[in-house]
Amino acid sequence: MALFSKNIDNLQQLFVEQLRDLYDGEQQMIKALPMLIDKASNFALKTALQDHLEVTRDQAIRLEKIFAEMGEKSSGESCKGMAGVIAEGDHLVSRGGDPSVTDACIITSAQRVEHYEIAGYGTVKTYARQLGRANFAQILEQTLEEEKEADQKLPQLSDTINQQAREAA
Repeated sequence: MALFSKNIDNLQQLFVEQLRDLYDGEQQMIKALPMLIDKASNFALKTALQDHLEVTRDQAIRLEKIFAEMGEKSSGESCKGMAGVIAEGDHLVSRGGDPSVTDACIITSAQRVEHYEIAGYGTVKTYARQLGRANFAQILEQTLEEEKEADQKLPQLSDTINQQAREAA
């Protein structure tokens, strides 16, 4: 039994498939981030998550523009990787007892998401360049830089939050 419904025969098809995967992942994050915001107790963390939710919405819109320009649908198979990272994060966050420990769990989970997205956007940006779509590569580079920026903010927040979590023990 095949895992996937159709063969990917060229780089263009792989590019579109991976864009769909990223788009679905962004949609999953748009649903997941409000729950993390509600569970966060640290004001700076809550603010960073709210800011990233807005950035994530913008990223999804940019992907929709790429799909429209290519004449492709944004829908495809669900991003199982993102679903797994979110489910693992939700499980971890739900086990945090002290609010500062829950915040540390949120940061751990958010960093995993960012690393997953950084890998995906770096890959599709390269595909776009190789396919002669410099305009798409530029759009994807913007998103990649936003994901890297979010990934860099999390350790800065974790310094204070992890200290509070350590003192909670």
